Formats: sequence, C-alpha cells, structure tokens
Amino acid sequence: MESIREYFEKAVSLGAAAFVISNPVSKTAEYKKITADKKPFGFQISKYTQKQVFHENVSETDFAFRCAQIVYGNYKQVNGFGENKEHILLISKKGVSRYSVKGNTSLKSGGDTQHNREKNYILSQGENIPPLVDMGVFTKDGKVINAMYHKYKQINRFLETVDDEISAYPSETLNVIDFGCGKSYLTFILYYYLTAVKGKRVNMIGLDLKKEVIEKCEASARKYGYDGLHFELGDINGYKAPFEVDMVVTLHACDTATDHALYNAVSWGAKMIFSVPCCQHELNKQMQPKNLDIISRYGIIQERFCALATDAVRGNILEYCGYKTQIMEFIELDHTPKNILIRAVKRPSTPRAVKQKALDEINAVINEFGFKPTLYELLIK
Repeated sequence: MESIREYFEKAVSLGAAAFVISNPVSKTAEYKKITADKKPFGFQISKYTQKQVFHENVSETDFAFRCAQIVYGNYKQVNGFGENKEHILLISKKGVSRYSVKGNTSLKSGGDTQHNREKNYILSQGENIPPLVDMGVFTKDGKVINAMYHKYKQINRFLETVDDEISAYPSETLNVIDFGCGKSYLTFILYYYLTAVKGKRVNMIGLDLKKEVIEKCEASARKYGYDGLHFELGDINGYKAPFEVDMVVTLHACDTATDHALYNAVSWGAKMIFSVPCCQHELNKQMQPKNLDIISRYGIIQERFCALATDAVRGNILEYCGYKTQIMEFIELDHTPKNILIRAVKRPSTPRAVKQKALDEINAVINEFGFKPTLYELLIK
C-alpha cells in the first residue's frame, strides 16, 4: 500500500491532475472504474457502477492515502494524466507495483472511453445519463457520438459556469426556476448535475408556453425518476414562484422575455442567475444616436451593436440591483451566434459608489442612443 500511496504523491507533484483507476481484481467488483479529478478544494473521486456514479471529495493532503486505500487489493492499474505525461502504475497478482512515465498524446474527440485526456469534463464519458442518450449525445454505453461532440462540449461549458458558483454555495437545498425551458434538454442535464454530481436536494420548475412541450417534459421527468423536477404551463411575465428562489435559469428566451425573466429573478431576490439571451431586437428598433451616427450607418453594425448594448445594459442593471455580474462567452462562435451568457450572483451588500457608477453608465448609453430598455423600465425608472 505504501508504494501505491507514493505513486499518487509523485504523480501529483509532477503535475498529474486526472486519474483513472481500472482493471479490478474481482469480476464482481462494485465499481468497474474510478476517476479522480483536480478541483479547487482538492480532488473529486468518482466511482462508477453499471448504472450510477458516486462522488467523494478529498483534500489534496489526504488524496494519496485515500486513493491507496481504494486501489490496494482491489485494482491492478492506475493511469494519471497531466503536464504532457502519463503516469502508469501496474500491480501484479502478487501485489508488486511497477511505475512508469510516458509522453501523453492527445486523443481525438470522442475517442477515449476511459478518460478524456484533452479536458476533464464535469459530465464524463461512461456515466449513465439517460437525457444525454435521448438527446443523441451519448450512446447507450455512455460514449460521446462523434457528430455530437460540439453539443457535449457546450453542455459541459454551461455546467462549468454553474459549477463555479454552486461549489461555493453553502445550502444543501436548491430551489430553481427555468424560464422558457422549451424541450428542456439542459433543464434535465442541470437537474442531474445538481443532484447526482453535487449531491444537492433540488426543487426545480421548468416553465413554458407550449402545452405539448410541458406534457412531454413532465413525462420524461417521471421516466428518469427526477422527482424534484416538474414542468408548468405559464408565461414568464407575472409568474408567481411557489418557493423562495435560489437560482433562475433562462436560456434563449426571445427578446424582452429575457428581461421579464431577469425582472422576476431580481424581484424574488434569487441568489444566482444564469441567462443566455436571444434575438435582441428591441434596441435596434429604437436607436437614434445623438453624436455617433457611424454606429447606425451600416445595418449589420447597428444590429450587432444593439444586441451587445442590450446585454451590457442588462449586466449593469443587475450590478445596480446588487449582483456581481459577468458576461462571458458561452460556446465558440463557429457553433452559434447566440454565444453570450450572463452570470449574476447576489452580493451580501453593494457599495453605493458601485451602484451609482453602474447607473451612470446605463444612463449615458440611453441618452446617446435614445434607448428605452424593458429591464430599465421595470427595475429602475
């Protein structure tokens, strides 16, 4: 066991940040594969059965000892990845360990069923995630379908933006509203992530205007056994939440529907907001520049400027309302033009100077271009 612990200590010291424990001694082993990934708090160990994955978080100080406990007498192979090297530990039937290091060559998309060596995704290949199978992203045995690899990356990128905040969120229970859920692919994935990966108790409601969509999503939630996930028919504007809201998600709500979703989130005092806006037409119709006619001279420039201005104003309004706000790229530009995500987290308190600066910047844009943004009208005017 000591040599196994030394392997993990050495591999980590040399930059290894991801491990795969495989080749169980017994064919009846409970866990067919175990992975460990470097996280801000230390390491997350993921143990895979045929149908489930169980997670265990350990500090970096305890990591080597804990992994040695798991491996000793139970597994015959460990592969560690990082710093362009692969650290290999092979254990014979007699318990003799052999350690070696070789160059780590990158694998093509979807080509590794054990571990993705290019990037450690939150949702790993090999996990049993029924919504991803139904979406056509995973095969039934948990492999990414090559043609859907961009969708797999997009989903994980969204979860990464959520994970940054959830990892620091103290409550074990989360109440979530998803406005304009549509077919709810990401709603199901988000619920799986919050419950199965993060271990939270979740009450989540998906809201949409289409009855047939709601009925189908509700049936899928019951099929997956997602007892804390429900879907309701309703309009974003004027919706009354049945609980104190911790998180609001709004993905691709068209034009001012995003504004009404953000208004509700702020009104409820939601702790976290994740919004991917869509189809920002409102300001483009209103634009009448006082001094910067060059922005409106070319139609395509005006259209793109107004879309960006819409989200910049939304970000500042959230800052004014007491949220630490970031506007970030959601996915790569070559996949979709709708690539902005607004992430806002409620501050315990916001200095008056910060609020005033945010408001002054909003007013400067409004005065220059004659804008009347819906969110401004709802929350500030």
